[in-house]
Amino acid sequence: MTNTATAGPASPAGRTTGWIRTPHPRPHARARLLCFPHAGGAANAFTALSAALPEDIELLAVQYPGRQDRRAEPCAADLRELAEGVATALASRSDLPLFLLGHSMGALVAFETARLMEEHGSVARLFVSAARPPAQDWEEPDLTLVGDEELVAGLRRLGGIPEPLLRDPEIVAEVLRLLRADHRALLRHHCAEGTAVAAPVTVLLAAADPKNSLEQMADWARHTTGGQDLVTLSGGHFSLVERPGESGPILTHRVREDLARPARAPAPAPEPTEEQPLADLVREILLDGLEARTPKLPTDLTALEAAAREVMSPEAYAYVAGTAGSGATGRAGREAFDRLRLVPRMLRGTRRTDTSVTLFGQRLPVPVLLAPLAAQQVAHPEGESATARAAAAAGVPLVLSTFASRTLEEVAERAGDQPRWFQLYLPSDRAVGESLVRRAEASGYSAIVVTVDATHLGFRPAELDHGYSPFLRGTGIANFTGDPAFRAGLPAGADATATVLRWAQISTDPTLTWADLAWLRRLTRLPLLVKGILHPDDARLAVEHGADGVVVSTHGGRQLDGSVSAPDALPGVRAAVGPDVPVLLDSGIRTGSDVVKALALGADAVLYGRPYVYGLALDGRRGVEHVLRCLLTDLGLALALTGCASLADVGPGLLLPREHVSTYALARTTSDTLGSLGTPENGDRR
Repeated sequence: MTNTATAGPASPAGRTTGWIRTPHPRPHARARLLCFPHAGGAANAFTALSAALPEDIELLAVQYPGRQDRRAEPCAADLRELAEGVATALASRSDLPLFLLGHSMGALVAFETARLMEEHGSVARLFVSAARPPAQDWEEPDLTLVGDEELVAGLRRLGGIPEPLLRDPEIVAEVLRLLRADHRALLRHHCAEGTAVAAPVTVLLAAADPKNSLEQMADWARHTTGGQDLVTLSGGHFSLVERPGESGPILTHRVREDLARPARAPAPAPEPTEEQPLADLVREILLDGLEARTPKLPTDLTALEAAAREVMSPEAYAYVAGTAGSGATGRAGREAFDRLRLVPRMLRGTRRTDTSVTLFGQRLPVPVLLAPLAAQQVAHPEGESATARAAAAAGVPLVLSTFASRTLEEVAERAGDQPRWFQLYLPSDRAVGESLVRRAEASGYSAIVVTVDATHLGFRPAELDHGYSPFLRGTGIANFTGDPAFRAGLPAGADATATVLRWAQISTDPTLTWADLAWLRRLTRLPLLVKGILHPDDARLAVEHGADGVVVSTHGGRQLDGSVSAPDALPGVRAAVGPDVPVLLDSGIRTGSDVVKALALGADAVLYGRPYVYGLALDGRRGVEHVLRCLLTDLGLALALTGCASLADVGPGLLLPREHVSTYALARTTSDTLGSLGTPENGDRR
């Protein structure tokens, strides 16, 4: 789709005079979505998005002066001038709820328009895409000092303009004229730090946007008294308009949610305060409580298992929740977390917290990845597809199991540009193993996580008592049935039974040795992690044989009964590999405080497992999103309440082992006493 200002006039059906265009008039609409284009852009940038919206939402697009059919008019000198023109044009369109959406520079124009309209009317919600907050320095250069070739190169990096148009001298000249004019207005714009609108703000952040980061976009919360949430889109800077099939449903869902809420008088602006503001999810739930609406699913993440058991079949629940033997390993993991106590530090000025972490050169917004849980279709018909969409919406990277019930290609499509890793059970048929790796590389997975603790299936009474295996019923083998190397090994005319038997013969390899890890290392250039490490010597061997990182894991307690717990094994593994090798923790994580404890023990990030599958069972994609929003809110608050402004502040000094509690209660409250327990800073590890 073309996002240039020179792609031609608006369609006749959508022509009006002045500021507003209506690409697809919808006489029976219940709401209007007014869209503001980017610098150099025009109203027709939103034509495809308009077509993607349902009949009950009518899209209006702003046409700035100086372009297309308004080319004879001078470009605006400042953004406030644009906002005043739009607000005046909207005066006759007050019959329906109005939602504003601004993309890039258009987000600032939309913000200023919302401010003007709130003086006389109201705005239901403000959507802002690919734009830093209005009081933030956008760090934009003066484009009058930038040459044409450099500007065109920048346009290519951002995308949004098809290459053939960038080869047309007349089109390029017109685009650069408008871009420079709009940037002059942008550079003149100033917004005071405390300026806010009453409307809630939804921030749309594209995962691969080179111009904007999660930290920058999060500051929009300071410019609204109505609450702010953030949605991650796949794609780059122009994802909003280039991928209407993704952005349209997201906008539709939010608009319809707001339309369904009973009208409420706007809350008075809060008095200035220096306290840590409530997290968005907490505020949202408490405000809903004023209207007798409570969350559909538990917010206590440890209560999800019991809720999911009520809706899952006994066989499916046994498969997801079951552990090895007596369950001692699973219990040991939770007991290990419970033995640890956080020692918070006060008055650290943690108004906001930075949860980002960099692994293998890739910046992740949170130190949490979804663990590779197999055969998720036993929990919900959409299985891993629903999980991938929820993970992308929450901004949480996904690790996909080899034994998924949806193919790795399908899951990659649902995840979009959200970071994702592929977990590999190395098959005994090496041709199939190589094929799986090549497919993961081609589908945009950015790391391989090879699991080494499941070369033999654990003794799992819950599954055995039901005589149940999803794989033998054909669920969880999609990556094999769709693999050319696997299918090449099937006998001619193989039916479903023969296919499952072939899978059972080659899906794992009990003869694996460290030499096989070295073979895998030579096979791919992707970062390689070894999952299932508990012994420090094995961690050293993994690195010696080519691993770039290790995952300390007991497989959720599903393999060896009576094993050491992952939290207890973590410090030894960290010491064995040193501070520079990424170490992740899997098994037993349930809450945001658990994540902080794992980081304090030496992990760089964690894998989060069963709770999100319980959410999937309870409410599909929305259930997974709920679980992840709760976890990340809890994590952010746990960091703030322990006095950590970022993950770099998390270290062993935050932890007090249970056996020291009574001693600690009697200890002198001096900095020397706390210093003997360690300090919260741990800059050497990151």
